[in-house]
Amino acid sequence: MEVRGRMTDAYAVGGRPASLHYAPPTFRETAVIDKDLLDILACPQTHQPLREARAEELAALNRRIEQGEVKNVGGKPVGQKLEAALVREDQKCLYAIQDGIPVLLIDEGIPLL
Repeated sequence: MEVRGRMTDAYAVGGRPASLHYAPPTFRETAVIDKDLLDILACPQTHQPLREARAEELAALNRRIEQGEVKNVGGKPVGQKLEAALVREDQKCLYAIQDGIPVLLIDEGIPLL
């Protein structure tokens, strides 16, 4: 997702009307992980590329977490909902992003089977 901002209707700049105004991106328009960083991140186990999880993927996983159905690779129950995550290329494992930092530990991965 490469959207960085959007153009809005005209408004006055320095007392003169402007034809277009740049508005900063909203939270939902921005990527959680910088694209350049994402390009070099990989699964710690398989070394496959990662991508950001889509909203619908997170929603489905969070429903399962609420129901107590999710365990990480290390066998521990996942008790906290995820706000963001990275999905492995084969879509078999996901890694949480906490406070903007990917948790790329093998045992902390969450199987997506």
